[in-house]
Amino acid sequence: MSTIAGGRAARRQTMRRIRPRRSPAVPLLLIVGAGAAGVIWLWWDNTPSIADDNSRILNAGRITGLLAGYLMALVVLQMARVPALERRVGSDRVARWHAMSGRYTICLVLAHLVLIMWGYALQAGKSFGDIVQQTIDSVNQLPDMGKAAIGTGLLFLIGLLSMGPVRRRMGYDTWYHIHLLTYAAVFLTFWHQLSTGNEFAVEPTAKTVWYGLYGSVTALVIWYRVLSPIRLNLKHRMRVEAVIEETPGIVSVLISGRKLHRMGAEAGQFFRWRFLAPGMRFSSHPYSLSAAPRPNMLRITVKAIGDHSSALRDLRPGTRVWAEGPYGALTAGKRSRGKVLLVAGGVGITPMRALFETLPGSAGDLTLLYRANTTQDLALWDELAAIAEERGARLMYAVNSPEGERPDISAETLSRKLPDIDRHDVFMCGPPGFAQQVYEALRGAGVPARRIHHESFEM
Repeated sequence: MSTIAGGRAARRQTMRRIRPRRSPAVPLLLIVGAGAAGVIWLWWDNTPSIADDNSRILNAGRITGLLAGYLMALVVLQMARVPALERRVGSDRVARWHAMSGRYTICLVLAHLVLIMWGYALQAGKSFGDIVQQTIDSVNQLPDMGKAAIGTGLLFLIGLLSMGPVRRRMGYDTWYHIHLLTYAAVFLTFWHQLSTGNEFAVEPTAKTVWYGLYGSVTALVIWYRVLSPIRLNLKHRMRVEAVIEETPGIVSVLISGRKLHRMGAEAGQFFRWRFLAPGMRFSSHPYSLSAAPRPNMLRITVKAIGDHSSALRDLRPGTRVWAEGPYGALTAGKRSRGKVLLVAGGVGITPMRALFETLPGSAGDLTLLYRANTTQDLALWDELAAIAEERGARLMYAVNSPEGERPDISAETLSRKLPDIDRHDVFMCGPPGFAQQVYEALRGAGVPARRIHHESFEM
């Protein structure tokens, strides 16, 4: 920890170090939109006529199929964990894009299937009611349709299991590994796109572009999901150093390794951790750093809320650790103002504690508000108090009353505690319901949305 100089000179020095990074989200969305427009143009350029009902149905099937194929590539790209997306756009935002793209893809695939089979049935002199038989005939007769049928079935299965009510009833590891079947589904449907699409049969350039799109996405997945983690773990050779109980149900895991400061991790970020202990080797979970990265030590602090997190307390020193990352955009690079409010709910204190230690600031610039059920649940409180004293920062907590009444975290309360809150940047981490409540209170207190920085790992 470093001491903080006081006065105007220190404040000027702090402001010189604040250079907010611009999110590339808007340019990326424009590029995606341009790609979709290119797909539509490809369809239009190869459409001689849509004069009758049958041609209109078939062409609607063609365009939905092309757009579904385009979105499939984007769905996989969003699973590739490309640093430019994970660290600049934000892991939670990319996850939401992935979920939304997946839903649109499944809807387009379903529309493509129904429309194309309907059109084929009309061509054969049949009616809409013969779609099922027409689908069976097409699978048996057309090239690569068997693969496409299997791939489509996998996509529908993944979509069903990703629906909220179903997803919440599944264990994280089960859902995660089933979700990886997306790769197989996309691989199986890809060959169908090239073998039966008129656009690729008559346009060699279009086929080359399609190969380039899918080839580039595949290369990114292999590099960032396979090769980069192998390189990182062979280089840094991480192991469990110690496990420390912070409060009942919350433990800190100290992880040692070689030259860990060269991993590029920042306070506020997280890794996906795999502990090579019995029963945990096939589980990979995201946990934030709860302290600033050190040259030979990293630390995570985890609440026991599931099988994996509960098993961490039994880890033995020397256990090998496999990590992927760092990920996340909840870092000092988001900051645009001299004053900062950090808001943590429950175990969301972990990235906030690391930021509380490392964010540049003069005395009085930093405030941390920690929400927990009871004072016994305030994990890392002694550390937070020591940091606050050394840095001249303000530390507050909000816990339930002895009768169980929840504290009031409203726009009026926040404005009373921090009269200039509308001139703060706010970093926030906690459960979704808590985060939504605080977000609304902050907006009501006059904090612009662009200065409220938070990440949620709920998909």
